[in-house]
Amino acid sequence: MKRVILLATAAIFPLLVFSQPLTYENSRGETHLAGEIELEDLAAGPYQEWYDDSYSKFEISDKESSWSTSLQNTDVEIFLGTWCGDSKKWVPRFVHLWEELGLELSQLRFTALYDGVDNYKQGPKEEEKGRAVHRVPTFIFSEDGEEYARIVESPITDLETDLAQIALGYPSEPNYRAATYMMELLASSSDEEIDAQFEDHLNRVYRMAHQSKELNTLGYVYLRSGRIHEALATFKFNTYFFPHEPGVHYSYAVALEEDDQIKKAVEYYEAVLSIDPGHEKAKGKVVMLEEDH
Repeated sequence: MKRVILLATAAIFPLLVFSQPLTYENSRGETHLAGEIELEDLAAGPYQEWYDDSYSKFEISDKESSWSTSLQNTDVEIFLGTWCGDSKKWVPRFVHLWEELGLELSQLRFTALYDGVDNYKQGPKEEEKGRAVHRVPTFIFSEDGEEYARIVESPITDLETDLAQIALGYPSEPNYRAATYMMELLASSSDEEIDAQFEDHLNRVYRMAHQSKELNTLGYVYLRSGRIHEALATFKFNTYFFPHEPGVHYSYAVALEEDDQIKKAVEYYEAVLSIDPGHEKAKGKVVMLEEDH
């Protein structure tokens, strides 16, 4: 069923009452969606322009696509941000491909996450909890309630190839493997278990983490959702991998400060200044914490 048909149907039955999606205004004064939404919510209002533009830019190849029948019993949870450039690019294109393959839109479920400092990449009803979502968009493929593949932020090869590999049972490892490993480790292991094999975990994550931003972003996802323990562990790992980047030490210091580990927080703010003596935020933090304590 095509998107245009859905919109036409809504026009034919104007008396039907549809529930209104939750919206909020961010720090930049922009209106965005939050929580579970319908596809029609993305294809209307302030989101319609970028949705239609990205939707129209996708073209399915002439490759054989009988593999799509293997997806007929698959449900896809799509976590996105209407503020996120990658969501604006890939969600409409994914919908277009899904339709071109003759699959049902009812198999897709959409959840929009916040972008605010206090609720970073969270849903209003904590819809993302337990789903290991740290980047948007995230496409989670499940059958009979069991996840068997995902696409994180963007395809590995291209959208059609990635989807074909998923359908054929050979999904690519999604982006941000280091963050995924950390989330699984923190969810399944105690501090004692992690410490007992710390060097092994450190080496495993080191081979996966190519940029400091990967774990730094995950750390703030934890921190802004009140999971301070997980945030501290994630930021700590990152300081081992990127010891010469001031932002890594600054993030760890912020988490330590929020956990009232003031002396240790000052040590890491000072570590920032040893790398970047002109870091004004770190300077201010050292002065403030030493005066208050």
